[in-house]
Amino acid sequence: MPVDVKPIGLAIVGSGRIGTLRARLAAAHPAVRFIAVSDQNDGAARKLASTVGAQVHSTSNDDIISHPDVNAVIVSTSEGEHVEPIVKAIERGKRVLVEKPLALTVADADRVLRAIEKSGADVRVGYSRRYKERYLIAKEQILQGRLGDPVGGAARVFNSRSQALAMLQRNPHATPIVDALTYYVDLMNWLLGGKRLAEVYARGQMGVLKQAGHDVSDVSYAILTYDDGTVVNLGVSYALPEKYPALGHAARVELLGTGGVMILDDDHTDQIMYSEKGIPHVYLPNHDVNMVFLQSGTPGDWALGEFYGPIASETRAWLDYLSMGRPCVLATPHEARATLEATLAIEHSVQTGRPVTLPLAQ
Repeated sequence: MPVDVKPIGLAIVGSGRIGTLRARLAAAHPAVRFIAVSDQNDGAARKLASTVGAQVHSTSNDDIISHPDVNAVIVSTSEGEHVEPIVKAIERGKRVLVEKPLALTVADADRVLRAIEKSGADVRVGYSRRYKERYLIAKEQILQGRLGDPVGGAARVFNSRSQALAMLQRNPHATPIVDALTYYVDLMNWLLGGKRLAEVYARGQMGVLKQAGHDVSDVSYAILTYDDGTVVNLGVSYALPEKYPALGHAARVELLGTGGVMILDDDHTDQIMYSEKGIPHVYLPNHDVNMVFLQSGTPGDWALGEFYGPIASETRAWLDYLSMGRPCVLATPHEARATLEATLAIEHSVQTGRPVTLPLAQ
């Protein structure tokens, strides 16, 4: 039976690396009939418009969000600049995909939620780990009851100090906890099926990031306790050597239940390449490495003219959801708000050395 495909007019707010990638993926989707792009840097907006054949480009987010041919918006600005374009898109009745995190403060996240509740807007948040195949398959095993009742888990993610310093330069509040460990807070919350987080206890240790001028831990570990007693250990270090061979997340995830266990090795240490020519970094310009864990780039990889990986799968799933009503598992704003609150609680516990109960005091 033929599917009624609704045409999409898409605005891309923010023409950086991820905005460019999303735009290129969207331009190849059969339902996308119109593209408009914006960036504070006119050259970046022009370049992206030329790359994807956009009909409109601008340095004004407002102009492209408000364009009459636009009915959906991707917000891919830097982390501290998400809220304004989200709210503007909501007020104009546009559907939204925003990169994680939803905001950098609970107050800003609540502002977005109030706008959504007032208008009934359709907003999703791009926690792309959900669309990595191994985690989709893991979710299926849990739904099939093959682990029994989940009782605990662990996840840790490694990356280089080069990546941390680039994040902190964009925004000093976009720390490895709020900007990277957030993926695994969301992943655990999703895999655990909506259990409510009750308490966070965390410790961190400073080193090279402090020496570079940032009051940020090189390594942080947290114990998360949920309202039913489920306990999860999360860790992050974004201070590994500058040329550490991961091009993005090097991770490991474990889940334990009353009827089974899953151990998901996501380090990619089984896929090593050494190149005299050098391999470009996914996020960092002019940062080539000689040895690399292949497929460790967080968004995915280009291969033979196509992009493969979680960002590609997530973007296509969202566009299919908009155009054909197909189900998708992108994070909801309420889920993203809970994840943000958890990462802020972890940071607060690291800073104070005390356990933090949730919800956070406003």
